[in-house]
Amino acid sequence: MTAGEAALYATGGVLSYLLGAVPFGLLAGLVLKGVDIRAHGSRNIGATNAMRVLGAPIGIAVHVLDIAKGFVPSFVFARLFAGGARGAVPALAIAYGAAAIVGHVFPVYLCFRGGKGMATSLGAFLGLAWLPTLIGAAAWLVIRGVTRYVSVASMASVVLIPVAMASVPDPLNGGLRTWCRAEYLVFGALVAALVIVRHKSNIVRLIQGVEHKVGKPP
Repeated sequence: MTAGEAALYATGGVLSYLLGAVPFGLLAGLVLKGVDIRAHGSRNIGATNAMRVLGAPIGIAVHVLDIAKGFVPSFVFARLFAGGARGAVPALAIAYGAAAIVGHVFPVYLCFRGGKGMATSLGAFLGLAWLPTLIGAAAWLVIRGVTRYVSVASMASVVLIPVAMASVPDPLNGGLRTWCRAEYLVFGALVAALVIVRHKSNIVRLIQGVEHKVGKPP
């Protein structure tokens, strides 16, 4: 690796972090409603609290933007900053996806107090392995519908995605297990662990039987 390549790759990492750190939920509340969502609901800047505090349309928009914060670095930036070194794309996709997730969880703009990372992780996974991520997203919808707990659906689906990476064949690549790569699986396991740790307060409330359910007032 030349010094120029190293500088280029590092630039992509910094941009990935800065994009991931953009608090779309907080900005949507302040700009559109004059509300600081950190003072309401779960006090989290993520899409779930945005939906609870600001309403479904804004919450859905925040969710899409938070997913994009992970997808753009892991898919777009990885290819853009790889230049002609196409073999570097997988490693950059992991590094940039991780940087975006860290940015969301520990945003420099908010003194490193961010969200739980689920939506941005979903976007990063989507840039790496589209089919396992769609399977995880479908599982999220089913589990949330059955349990009515967003937290349970999030933790279960983020664990399922790396499992699907290891086992689901790629229909666009001759049925090969394209995503069963050691670096992808390690990344998936670490992201799952981070998301679960960030849900520790939800886990406590689940044990106590006081966790908020979808469709019920907070």
